[in-house]
Formats: sequence, structure tokens, C-alpha cells
Amino acid sequence: MSPKRGLFFAVNAGRTSLKQDLWERHFVADQKASTSIEAVESGLAAQGYIASRQIATAVYLSQQIEKPILVEGPAGVGKTELAKAIAAWRGMKMIRLQCYEGLDEAKALYEWKYAKQLLYTQILKDKLGEVLGGAQTLHAALDQLHDFGDVFFSKEFVEPRPLLQALEQPGGCVLLIDEIDKSDAEFESLLLEILSDFQVTIPELGTVSAITPPTVILTSNSERDLGDALKRRCLHLHIGFPEQRLEERIVESRVPGISQALRRQMVGFIHEIRSLDLKKLPSVSETIDWARVLVLLQASELDTDIVKDTLNVLLKYEADIQAAAPQVTTFIAKAARSNVFG
Repeated sequence: MSPKRGLFFAVNAGRTSLKQDLWERHFVADQKASTSIEAVESGLAAQGYIASRQIATAVYLSQQIEKPILVEGPAGVGKTELAKAIAAWRGMKMIRLQCYEGLDEAKALYEWKYAKQLLYTQILKDKLGEVLGGAQTLHAALDQLHDFGDVFFSKEFVEPRPLLQALEQPGGCVLLIDEIDKSDAEFESLLLEILSDFQVTIPELGTVSAITPPTVILTSNSERDLGDALKRRCLHLHIGFPEQRLEERIVESRVPGISQALRRQMVGFIHEIRSLDLKKLPSVSETIDWARVLVLLQASELDTDIVKDTLNVLLKYEADIQAAAPQVTTFIAKAARSNVFG
């Protein structure tokens, strides 16, 4: 073999070895990630939360890169329950901040214990002679009183609210900021420092950093558009209505007394209902409630009478009930056929 030909084989062998090494590294990394995501799925399932692969992946990534999750989707699909399940699975305290119009830092972050400050002022007034000691001039008296100014606005007089409480948890926690879209747009600015750096600046005290960064879950029903600055600081997760097999697993987990045939039939019926143009489509929470009602009524299968009698469990507006009622018989038949052939 010529030297050039030998060199050609050696170079290509090196390239092949390098490609093999890179492939093996990527394969091992993918396997580890897959295993961890599956651990999240099984961990949440142990708490009764049946998560899709997308949900489990978002939770896993949030843990690894310490980034909040903004969970959007219609009401009742499991956004709030996700935070509860994460806290229960990881054995952590959950701190919940329920958002509403007009929410401000006094209710969300901190406020001063005014009654305690007034009591301190009264004590200081009663002991003013002892505090001033032997001060002979006004300047000397002011110098001595100056030392007590910082005490008046110190940590002892702060009443922590949910956001500050979350930063102060030594073992970390799950911070649920629920229905962020119901708060004012200005409130988002208050959250930016917490979401990006897990810290908050209080003018009188300085910067308070998290002892252990909390797992932050924000939920939104998309009643208004959120700002880009907030979205940029979060992983985005949309939870919509689940596909039929996943919803059947959810019902099985939450309502273990329901038969497999009835479970398939009722979930198929609900998916038909969701094809209608209704004011509010039935969510997963209504699915679970209806399953419990059917078990309570000892139903073995769906029929027209029992569906019409309990349609108010699924639909929350009379106009929606009136719109769905004529389709009940047809939808039951479709659900039955999908149960047989599915």
C-alpha cells in the first residue's frame, strides 16, 4: 500500500471513530434525558396527575435550567393541578398567589407591620430619656436617635407575602402564581426580577435573594395577552384538551370505580360535545365530575335519559345545554361505535 493510500485510510478511520464517539455521546445524553422525563411522568402519575410527554418534558427542563413555566390553556385542563402534583411528588411546600385585578406588592410581596411599628414608636417615646442618655445638644440627640431609624424599617417589621415567603424557604418550594392574566399589566413588572434572578429588591432592606430557588409555575387562561418581558423569562407550555386515550387514563386515575367500557364511551361522547360551537366546552375537570356522577348513579353505559339528566354537569350555560340536547342520541351512538371499534 502506498503511503498516500495508507494516510487516506487512517484519516477516514479517525473521522469514523470521531463520528461514532459523537453519536454515542448524543445517544447516552438522549437516554439520560429520556429516563429523567419518564421519571417525571411516573412521579406525577403517583400523585394522580397523568401528564403528557410534552408536560413531563417541560417540568424536567424547568428543573434542570431553573426556569419558571408559564402554563396556558383553557380553564379546567389541569394547569393548577400540575403545580400541586409537582409539590406533592417532590415533597415540597406549595405557596399560592391567586391573582386578581388590583393586586399589588402589599398583597403579593410584602408590607410593613404598622401596628408593631406604632407600638415600637410608643415604647421609644416612653424610653426617650434613656435613649438620649446624657446628650446635651440637639445635634447629639439626633445622632443617637439616628441609630434607631434603621431598626424601624428592618426585617423584624416586614410582613412577607407569598412572593417573599417563597424566596425565604430554606428547602425551596413550589410557587404557584395562578391566573396571572387576571392581574393588571403593571403587576407583571413586579415579577420580572423574581422570575429572572429569584430575588427581589426592597428599598429599605436591599436585595433579598432566594435561599433555594423555588419551582415557579404561572398559569393563564389567556384572558389578556401577557407582556413579552414576562414570557421571555419563562418556558412556555400549552395544555389543551387531551386526546381521547390520555383522557381515559386521567379518568381511570381519578375515578377508579368506573368500568372500562363506560369510561371509553363517556370520553368519546365528551369529545363529540367538544366539536360543537359552545360558549364553554367541557374541560377535564368536568369529565372527572361526570365520571363520578355516573358511578354514583350506577350507570353501566350511556343512554339518552341519563345523559340529558346529567348534562348540566358537563355544560355550565343553559344555551350550551339547549344546543347540545338535540345531538345527544347521535353522539351516544358515535361514542358506542368508537368504543366497539376503538
